[in-house]
Amino acid sequence: MSTPEQANSTDAAKRRAAVWAASQVEDGMKVGLGTGSTSALVIEEVGRRVAEGLRITAIATSEASQKQALGLKIPMSDFAHLPQLDLTIDGADEVQEGTLYLIKGHGGALLREKIVAIASKKLIIAVDPRKLVKTLGAVFTLPVEIVPFGFETTMRRLKDLGFDCELRMNDDGKPFVTDGQHYIAHCKLPQVGFDAKQAAEKLKATVGVVEHGLFLGMASKVVIGGPEGIQVLEAAR
Repeated sequence: MSTPEQANSTDAAKRRAAVWAASQVEDGMKVGLGTGSTSALVIEEVGRRVAEGLRITAIATSEASQKQALGLKIPMSDFAHLPQLDLTIDGADEVQEGTLYLIKGHGGALLREKIVAIASKKLIIAVDPRKLVKTLGAVFTLPVEIVPFGFETTMRRLKDLGFDCELRMNDDGKPFVTDGQHYIAHCKLPQVGFDAKQAAEKLKATVGVVEHGLFLGMASKVVIGGPEGIQVLEAAR
């Protein structure tokens, strides 16, 4: 359990990363806004800049981010009007050192996050230092978005592949439902024996799986907030 001092330090790190990431938004850009605690700080900072005169149009990766952005009077749109975005800023559950491969989705928005990221010229990930790992899945499970119909058989197929997984549940004992009206299975990754690319291929080929939380080769930059400032990482080419 973290102490108040540790929580304050983490919050400060998130905010440093968020402010730097938001500073990369330029006038006239079409911007994707992510989901999660760090992304909420990014949206807050972008909203502040919009109030000061920054002109952008944005698409949010979740209903919660959409509501926050509209509350800050950030002009929002959709893919019917913005087929491509200049920049998306989001957070991550884990960032693998070197590759900048990501696990995302513990905020419950991985499908929309991936759709927005794929439609963007650049993806900047803002995190605090705790999110940097040597092996994906070392700290967090891998969220996999699945169709509710027949979810039992889908999860059985995932387990047959070697993925030890559990259905994400709400506090009331009912399955968590995403904005897209799907369920999420949380799978353990390192124990399977696949590397990230192999795992992504096997998950994507499983009937009943809508999308997985492996974001491979997608991050342009990762900004890490720290006690003294920020560190910006770029993927090794």
